[in-house]
Amino acid sequence: MGTRGRIAGGLAVIAVVAGVAIAVERGFGPLPDPESCTAKVDGHEVELSLEQAENASLIAAIGVRRGLPARAVSIALATAFQESKIVNLEYGDRDSLGIFQQRPSQGWGTREQVLDAYYATNAFYDALVRIDGYESMRITEAAQRVQRSGHPEAYEAHADDARALASALTGNSPDGQFTCVVQGRPAGEDDDLDRSGLTHRASVVRADLQAAFGDQALGGFAPGGVDSGHMDGSAHYEGRAIDVFVRPINEANRKQGWAMAYYLVAQADRLDIDHVIFDDRIWTFGTRSEQGWRDYDPGDVEGKPAGTVAVLEHRDHVHVDVHD
Repeated sequence: MGTRGRIAGGLAVIAVVAGVAIAVERGFGPLPDPESCTAKVDGHEVELSLEQAENASLIAAIGVRRGLPARAVSIALATAFQESKIVNLEYGDRDSLGIFQQRPSQGWGTREQVLDAYYATNAFYDALVRIDGYESMRITEAAQRVQRSGHPEAYEAHADDARALASALTGNSPDGQFTCVVQGRPAGEDDDLDRSGLTHRASVVRADLQAAFGDQALGGFAPGGVDSGHMDGSAHYEGRAIDVFVRPINEANRKQGWAMAYYLVAQADRLDIDHVIFDDRIWTFGTRSEQGWRDYDPGDVEGKPAGTVAVLEHRDHVHVDVHD
């Protein structure tokens, strides 16, 4: 082959490799989309890594649990964006640590405490709610009153992203406006049920959800397992599923349900979650997670009472099941 032929061949190979790389990055073709999470609210889009989404959804969940307005969650998320990119860092300027880069030497807690995302988030909110009128302040002003940063205007650069993310993760933007692509699947586990009738993975999800949101009305499992009351092939019969009830069906409980549903999707990789269903929508891990939330098909509901249809469409409860 002549020099020109080798050059042409080399350029062709480069073009193919570049094309494949672009396809992978954009999720086209036979290769899977990259793992990430996205919030789309009022035309504004925020993309997060799975790790960022786990932390952001926990910040939002704790805000919901404390009954704080979405504004408080926006302030917390803007702060976390600026301080750590919403990553639980084990290092920082001087002795700064964690999601909010809190300093033990400044009274935020011990090293172990500020590296605990639950503790750090509650510590941030504790400081925020002591500020009179924080709800009407600019996000950067409220964040600065808590953090005392040397760059007081820096938080405002993240205000739009924080508002969109907070709106979604607190359930104020329902119907699937927050979703994740999660491709991994863990190895199988022992099918033995614990005393409550759940597999180990399902039991971990139950404990994790209540640690984030507080005690909830749960069902879909029982000591020794359940053998009726669910659709054929349901994961409930294997102890792999939990229902979280948000009754009665109204806007406040719908918002609470979406906050929990989004949290579970954000934690799906960490908690080995297979499906989340709520409000006649379903999210599924793997290649189907690339489609985001899809319409849920509860089967033939024609002629059934409205209350029964609402239950079948999961409008009064969030369903979550884990991998087998």
